[in-house]
Amino acid sequence: MSNTALTEAVYYILLSLMQPMHGYGIMQNVEQLSNGRVKLAAGTLYGALNTLLEKGWITAMPGEKDSRKKEYQITEQGKQTLETELIRLRELIENGNRILEVK
Repeated sequence: MSNTALTEAVYYILLSLMQPMHGYGIMQNVEQLSNGRVKLAAGTLYGALNTLLEKGWITAMPGEKDSRKKEYQITEQGKQTLETELIRLRELIENGNRILEVK
């Protein structure tokens, strides 16, 4: 597992894949989760999916023989990565609130 910060796109992709989903569904879900702020282009999404597959953070599910839609799902390693990122983000928020004295 890496201690590097996740990009926002990767964070939302991993969140989306807590349930099996195909590429177009991921694109729609990321846009919905981010209230329209993050819109993934197909090239960006599939590049990220390939990287996540190589890292072992997601897996491609076996599909139907004639289907072009490939579904993906997060792995245990991916879930651990997502949890580590959430801890990092919480620390950022807590430090910002403390220093800026935001209640």
